[in-house]
Amino acid sequence: MKTAWSAFWAWYERHYTLNVSVAAVLFVLQLVHLYWLGADVIALRLVGESYWDPSDALQWAIYVVDYTEIPVLLSVSLLYVNELRKGARAKPVLMLLFLNSQWLHIFWITDEFVVNRFSGDAAASSMPAVLAWVAILIDYLELPVVYDTLRRMVVAVRRRRLGDALAAPRED
Repeated sequence: MKTAWSAFWAWYERHYTLNVSVAAVLFVLQLVHLYWLGADVIALRLVGESYWDPSDALQWAIYVVDYTEIPVLLSVSLLYVNELRKGARAKPVLMLLFLNSQWLHIFWITDEFVVNRFSGDAAASSMPAVLAWVAILIDYLELPVVYDTLRRMVVAVRRRRLGDALAAPRED
């Protein structure tokens, strides 16, 4: 099993630019969800007015984007696990905590719960309303990780052109 992990991490390192770029692009899609959350759900709750009311088609696109969160969590977690393999440091541990707190939000405190709570549909759940704010906070913990992932992508692309990463793999 150790050789399989070694082979995986060797492959991951060889294709780091591509891996970090895919993770960053998927992560940027999550910003659409965070914008909707802030401009519609939070704004409606705090000031009584929504600043974005997406059409039905756009709403469905947001739902699809929201489901890319699981591949994002996995691919970006690999970035930090790879960094921790090279030596323990506080930043990757903190980023993994921020990032993987999303699992709590995905499987326990859903967006539907937040919207229902904020719309006054308290009967939709027996959980306290403060959990809606906890779910929102968890969602926005992604922002420092998004920034760091984008920064890593820019650094990787500058070091090695993305075209080189997409080219046919070299035989080692």
